[in-house]
Amino acid sequence: MANIHAPIKISFLLAVMFVFMPSMSSATTEYARQTGLKCLECHVDAIGGGKLTKTGEIFIEEMKAKGLYKPLSRTQKFIRFIVGYIHMLTAIAWFGTILYVHILLKPAYAARGLPKGELFLGWLSIIILSVTGTLLTISRIPSWEILYTTRFGILLSIKIILFLIMASTAAVVTFVIGPRLRKKINAADIHRAKKEFTIEDLHSFDGKEGRPGYVSYKGRIYNVTGSKLWKDGSHVKKHLAGHDLTDALKTAPHGEEKILSMPEAGILVETGQKKTKPMPVKIFYIMAYTNLAFVFLITFIIALWRWW
Repeated sequence: MANIHAPIKISFLLAVMFVFMPSMSSATTEYARQTGLKCLECHVDAIGGGKLTKTGEIFIEEMKAKGLYKPLSRTQKFIRFIVGYIHMLTAIAWFGTILYVHILLKPAYAARGLPKGELFLGWLSIIILSVTGTLLTISRIPSWEILYTTRFGILLSIKIILFLIMASTAAVVTFVIGPRLRKKINAADIHRAKKEFTIEDLHSFDGKEGRPGYVSYKGRIYNVTGSKLWKDGSHVKKHLAGHDLTDALKTAPHGEEKILSMPEAGILVETGQKKTKPMPVKIFYIMAYTNLAFVFLITFIIALWRWW
C-alpha cells in the first residue's frame, strides 16, 4: 500500500482501533439487561468488573449451573489477552487498508489488477483474524445457544457472518475476478506507442510492480519512472503516479519545472463517450463497496456491543 502522511494514518487507526476489542463479561451485561440493575448490585466497584458482591456471586453460580458461564484461569486469561491484542492489531491493519484504498484511492486503484502488497496484507489479515477470532469465541462462549439467545451472542454471530462474507468476496476477487482483470488489462503494454491518454488510461501507469509511472500536468503526460523522487510510484509519501497533479502542484514547495523536466509521454484527452465497464470490473466495484459498507457495519456492531 502506498505511504501517506502520518496524520492520515493516525486518523484511520483511531477510526478502527476499537474494532474487535475484548469486551466485558457477557454475564454481567445480560444480567443488567434482564433485571435493570446497575453494575454496583453485582460488583464492589460501581463501574463494574473486579470483585463481586454476594448477589454477583449467586448470579455467577446460577450461570455456571445453566452452562452459560465459562470461567478462565489466570493463564487462560493471559493467553486470551495476547490473542485479543493480536486480533485487534490485525483488524486495525486490515480495516485501515480497506478504508484507505476505498475512500482515498478509490477502487479504480485496484480495478486494473490487484497489487501484490495489498493481496498479501489482506490474506494474512484474514487468516490471522480467523484463527484469533475462533480462539476468542471459544474462550467467551460456553455453549452454542449463547450465539442466538443472548444479545452478546447475536451481535457476535452477526459480526462473524459479515466477516465470512468479506472473506468469501476476497476469495472471489483474488482467484476469479483478479486473473480476468489482469488478462484484460496489462498496464505495461497499454498504449505503449500511443500518445493520447484518457484519465482512465493514466490510472494504469501507477509505477508499481514494474509498471511505468506517468503523471499529468496541464493536459500533458510526463514519465516519472526513472526519477528517484518517484520510487514505486510515490512522491514524498504524498502524491501517486497515475494521477493528474495539476491542482496538487499549486500547493507544492517547488514550481512546475520539476514536472516539466520529466520526459513527455503524451497528452491527456477527454473521454469521448462513457465507456461501459467490463463485467469483471463491475463485479469488482460491487464487492469493493460492499466490503467498505461491512467495515462500517462491523464497527457499528462493536459500538452497540460496548456502549449501547
